[in-house]
Amino acid sequence: MTEHLVAVLGRGVVRGDEPVIFADDLGFARGDGCFDSARVVCDEAGARVVNLDEHLDRLAVSAGRMEIDGPPRQAWEALVHEALDAWTTPGEATMKFVLTRGREWFPGQGCVALLTVSEKAAATVRTASSGKAVTRGLRAVTLSTGRPSDAFADAPWLLGGVKTLSYVVNIAAAREARRRGADDAVFVTTDGFALDGPTSGLIVVTDGVMRTAPTGATGILASVTVDEILAAARAEGMEAREELVPTADLFTADGVWLVSSSRGPSPVVELDGRQLSVDEELTARVARMAGF
Repeated sequence: MTEHLVAVLGRGVVRGDEPVIFADDLGFARGDGCFDSARVVCDEAGARVVNLDEHLDRLAVSAGRMEIDGPPRQAWEALVHEALDAWTTPGEATMKFVLTRGREWFPGQGCVALLTVSEKAAATVRTASSGKAVTRGLRAVTLSTGRPSDAFADAPWLLGGVKTLSYVVNIAAAREARRRGADDAVFVTTDGFALDGPTSGLIVVTDGVMRTAPTGATGILASVTVDEILAAARAEGMEAREELVPTADLFTADGVWLVSSSRGPSPVVELDGRQLSVDEELTARVARMAGF
């Protein structure tokens, strides 16, 4: 049975069957809120959140862009520590931070802040030749965003780069990928560039150069794990750039990864029914750069 935990600001850890959201909560009723997700590791040393500061930073950016007056950083940190003290399930889990604008009928009560922790199934296998642990490969399909790569340049109200609770399009894209017999999707623009996945960032390596799509005008979310990988690559002397990547380049690359904080960098082994190049050593190297 999968383990779960819920902690609410002002109440602490609560029972899993205890109500925490009112029917008029704007996050529930309108998706008017934001969230973030981070990796949790629980071992002999206890439970800890990987890159907690970076995830709380990104949550604060999302809240600021949405003009939600969220709780102070120290309150989130205290709630995290309380949840970690109560989490004893060995292995890996995902911590999800949720912040809503609060109640529509009683706006004076302020925002709602909570977090959940959910046990995560192992996502790694060992390669036949090297024996190194790497994340399972994915079959993916390209799905159009229906807009060009600079659609968010002059439209801040579209909330590009904000991890909002209005996530139904992302979930619909993941569902469409499964409908087409794939594990995941890569969003592509109408002017021919690859952006990211419904719940992940994108990394492409070609001829020793690592690339990922830029944030800003593209509207994609800044990825904590992608940034970590790029920084590690540069520290190792590898050229790493943020630039628009033509979709066609994915089919000729040395490696393509969909990257999330919970599952790490997952190599894409097939795209739109075409086999992609998978270098075991490079895949293991990118996983190590991400701390997996």
